[in-house]
Amino acid sequence: MELPLDHFRLIGVSPSATSEEILRAFQLRLDKTPDEGFTYEVLTQRSELLRLTADLLTDPDSRRDYENLLLNGASGLDLSSNREVAGLILLWESGSAKEAFKITRKALQPPQTPALGSSREADLTLLAALTSRDAAIQEQDQRSYSNAADFLQEGIQLLQRMGKLGDLRKTLEEDLVSLLPYRILDLLSRDLNEYESHKKGLSMLENLIIKRGGLEGKNKSEYNDYLNQQEFESFFQQIKPFLTVQDQIDLFLELQKRGSSEAGFLAFLSLTAIGFARRKPAKLFEARKILKKLNLSGLDSMPLIGCLDLLLADVEQSSARFLSSSDEKLRDWLNNYPGEKLEAICIFCKNWLENDVLVGYRDIDLKEIDLDSWFEDREIQEFIEQIEKKSNRTVFKSGPQNKPNFKAQESLKDLSTEPDFNSDNFEEGRLPLPGGVKEDDQEVIEENIYTDEIIKNKSIEFYKYAMEKIAELKFVFGEALENYRIFNKSPYLTYLYAFLILFAFGIGVGLVRNNLKKPAQEKEIIDSSLSINENKNVFNEVLNQDDKKKVLDKSKIILPENTEKISFSGGEIKTASPSLEQIEYLINTWLVNKSKFLAGTSEINLSKIVQNDLINRLTNERQLDIQKGIYKNINTNIENIVLLTQTASRISVSVDLKYTEKILKTDGELINETTFTPFLKVKYILGFSNNSWKLVDYISGV
Repeated sequence: MELPLDHFRLIGVSPSATSEEILRAFQLRLDKTPDEGFTYEVLTQRSELLRLTADLLTDPDSRRDYENLLLNGASGLDLSSNREVAGLILLWESGSAKEAFKITRKALQPPQTPALGSSREADLTLLAALTSRDAAIQEQDQRSYSNAADFLQEGIQLLQRMGKLGDLRKTLEEDLVSLLPYRILDLLSRDLNEYESHKKGLSMLENLIIKRGGLEGKNKSEYNDYLNQQEFESFFQQIKPFLTVQDQIDLFLELQKRGSSEAGFLAFLSLTAIGFARRKPAKLFEARKILKKLNLSGLDSMPLIGCLDLLLADVEQSSARFLSSSDEKLRDWLNNYPGEKLEAICIFCKNWLENDVLVGYRDIDLKEIDLDSWFEDREIQEFIEQIEKKSNRTVFKSGPQNKPNFKAQESLKDLSTEPDFNSDNFEEGRLPLPGGVKEDDQEVIEENIYTDEIIKNKSIEFYKYAMEKIAELKFVFGEALENYRIFNKSPYLTYLYAFLILFAFGIGVGLVRNNLKKPAQEKEIIDSSLSINENKNVFNEVLNQDDKKKVLDKSKIILPENTEKISFSGGEIKTASPSLEQIEYLINTWLVNKSKFLAGTSEINLSKIVQNDLINRLTNERQLDIQKGIYKNINTNIENIVLLTQTASRISVSVDLKYTEKILKTDGELINETTFTPFLKVKYILGFSNNSWKLVDYISGV
C-alpha cells in the first residue's frame, strides 16, 4: 500500500528540521499513543514506523539520499501489508483525515475485506469511524456542511455493515442530526442552477419542520435537543431568503395541510407576493380564500382582506373590510384621514406590500410598489372584467355595466359613504366581484324576483319540507343499519345497500330540485339584499295580528310567541328545523364550556352537540397551553345572531361576540390581553348528524 505522505509528515516535522528537532518529535509521538481502542499489535507497528523514520532522517547520508528522491518527484510511502493499518493511523494523525478515511473505507471493501473477527478488521473499523468524524469536522471548518454530512453518513453505514462500535455510531448519528440545519443552509444557498442540490435542500427542510410538528414545533423530536423553538425561528429567518416564492408556497401549503396555522398565514403572504409581483390576480383569490379560513388568535384579518379587495378593484368591499377592523386605531386613522378614504387605503396597502409581503424571497426584488401600474396592466384589467361579467351573468343576470377604469387614485369609486356592515357584503358567493351590486340594477332585480318568489313560495316550502324529511330518513335508516347490524359484512357493503334503497328517493328529489333551483337561488338573493323595512313586510305576512304589533329587532329575526319551543335533551337539538333561540343556546353552551376548559377549571364533554374534530382541536390547544405553562381566561357574550343559510343538513349563522381573552401564566401573571371592539364577528356552521344538530366549525372575522 502506498500512503500519500512522506517521512517528514509522518513524524510531524518540517523538511528543514534538525536532527535534534526530529528526535524530540519522535519521542513526543511515542509518548502520545492513540487511546481510542486500537489493538496492541497495530500500536507496536506504529512505533516501529516512527523509529525507522527517525533513524532515516537523523542519518546524514540516508537523509541526503531521501531528499534527492523527493526532488526527483518521488512521493508517498510504500508500506508492507502488515504495516498498512499503522501507516493509516499515522496518516490520520498527520491531519489528513479525509485521505485516511477514503483509503480505510476501500480496505474494508472487497476484494480487500479483512477476515471476520481479525484484529485487522477491528482496527480498520475503528479507524474508519474516527477518520470520518474528523473529516466531517474539517469540512465544517471550511463551511462545506453537505460534504461533512456525507462523511458522517458513510461512516455510519460502515459501522452498521460491520455491526460494531454501537456507541461510536450513535455519536456519529448525533453529529449528523446537529449538522442538519447547516447542511440545509449549504444546499439552498447555492446557485439555483444546481437544481438537484436545491431540491435536496427543500426536501430536508420540509422533513425537519414536519418532524418538529410544524413551524410551531408541537412534536417532541430528535432535533429539539439541538434546535429549540427560538433557535429554529432564527434559523428559519436565515434560510427563508434563499427560497423562491414558489418554493415557499409549496412548502407552506403542505405544512398547512398538516395542521400548521402559522404556515397557512405564510402561504397567504406568499400567494399575495407572487400574485402582485408576477401580475397573477388569480393568486390573490387563492390568498384571500386561505386567510378567511384561518383562525389565528389576535389576527385582525379584515385590513389584509381589504388590501386584496382593493387590488381586485373592489373598492366598496375594501372599504367595508377596513371599517370593520377590530383595530380601533386603524379605524380612527381611516375616518380622520384628511384626504379621501381611497387614498388612505391605497397608502396602507402599499406599505403592507412593501414591508410585509414582498420581502424574503430569492426571486422577488421590487424596488418600488406602483399601484397605478398594477391597475393599468392589461392582463389585470381583462381578468377583473371576466370576473365581473361572470358574476353579472350567473348571479344577477343584469345588463352590461360600464367598463371600469383601473387608475388607482383617480377613477375608482369614492369611499365617502360608509357601507352597511349588517348586510351580506362579506359573502363572496353572493356578490359579483368586483364592485358589489349597483343600486339601480338591484331595484329592478328585487322587484322582478320578489314577484316570482311570491308565485312559487308554496313550491319552495314543499321542497324544503321534503328535503328535511328525507334527511331525517337517511339518518334514521343509517342508525338502524348500524345498531342492528342487518348486514354482518363490510361496512362499505352496508353503505352500498343503503344507497340503493335511497336511490329512488334521490332521483325524485333531484328532479324537484332542478325545477326549483332558479326560484331557490332568487329567494336567497332576496334574503341577502332586502332592506330591514322590506323584511318586516315579508315576516308580517306569516305572523298573527298580535305579533304584528311588536317592534322587530333590526339585527335578529323575531319569531312569534306561539312558536313551538322544543326542549333540549342533554343539550341536543333534534328538531329538523331549529329556531334561532335553540341555535344560540347551543353556541352559548359551547362558548361557556370552551372558556372553562381553556382556563383549566373543567373538562370538555360536549360530544352530543359538538363534532369530535372540533373537540379534538380544542383539546390540542389546551395541551399546547399546558406545555407552555399558560392558561386562557376568555369572556364572551353573544350580542347578535343572524341566520345566513339553512338546508336540511347544514345551517350557518353569523354571530357578533363581545370577546375578551387574557393569557396568563400558571402563577397568575398576565402575559397578554386581547379585546375585540366593538365585537368579534364569527360564522358558526352546524351539521345534522345522528338525528341531532352539532356544531361543526367556526370561522372568525367574517
